Amino acid sequence: MTVSRLTLALQGGAVSLPPEGRIAVFDAPAAADLSALPKERVQIVQGFAPDHAAWATRGWDVAVAPSGAFSAALVLLPRAKAAAQARLAEALGLTGGGPVLVDGAKTDGVDSLLKALRQGGAEVSAPFAKAHGKTFSVRADPADFEAWRPRAGEMVAGRYRTLPGVFSADGVDRGSALLVGALQTPLKGRVADLGAGWGYVAAEALAAHPGIAEMHLIEADHAALSCARENVPDPRARFHWADAIAFTAEKGFDTVLTNPPFHVSRAADPGLGRAFLAAAARLLAPHGQALIVANRHLPYERDLTALFAETHEIGGDAGFKVLLARRPSRRPR
Repeated sequence: MTVSRLTLALQGGAVSLPPEGRIAVFDAPAAADLSALPKERVQIVQGFAPDHAAWATRGWDVAVAPSGAFSAALVLLPRAKAAAQARLAEALGLTGGGPVLVDGAKTDGVDSLLKALRQGGAEVSAPFAKAHGKTFSVRADPADFEAWRPRAGEMVAGRYRTLPGVFSADGVDRGSALLVGALQTPLKGRVADLGAGWGYVAAEALAAHPGIAEMHLIEADHAALSCARENVPDPRARFHWADAIAFTAEKGFDTVLTNPPFHVSRAADPGLGRAFLAAAARLLAPHGQALIVANRHLPYERDLTALFAETHEIGGDAGFKVLLARRPSRRPR
């Protein structure tokens, strides 16, 4: 593992942690270098199911929300500005005046966040700059940054609740809207929504298709799934906090719906979308069908041809395409 900017900052004394007390670490991805932290004092707060599982497997204390008292915190900046501000406000309120360490890349907005903290009256250490990012320590009265906390009940399209940092938090994603619009043939039986997000596709499908017996929402982002639980009150809904790629079911689904992600952080990773297609084929019953929306430039047809007996386009626009794939012909293990 490459030694991180955080480790260099701690080892060099640019930032420091109290000698005692627990440390809350927010949003550390599985690949993060936490080697400079005292493992026995750390609780990792991670709501992304694959990363959560990875830390737990390594023996770290990991939770989806902080519990207990803390003398310090570390925030690894998420890419969304509102989510970063919300995490900082939460961390400042958690430490009882203890330091909050912040580590982030320039592309994650660390410079603008540093400026905003200073303008808000926070006491900020001299930042340690390395590898196109910065690490610094901040102390502040939590009340001065209360406005950074997400407001309860923020709504999208008049009826759906979202939270900062979840995918498409500010409005209905265009691809998801096109997928819903393409659901012309009545859906029946067991349906799965892979990467269900905050529940838009599942909610709209349930409202329009009374023949659905069960709708399984499978989502790795705990915050998004918590929104989905509020947005999809239909008793036919089932909620699974899980990595869609690794998810297993006792019985095959009649239909799988998915708007596959194709980015890891800021980097494009078409392989992630392809893994969703393979998961869809694996989860379907032999007679089943998958409906997929994707950016038009992504060559998913080639992958679907290898996975299904029948594939064709049924909708879309200049930027997106909706694909229908029927009868999985290869069952990936």
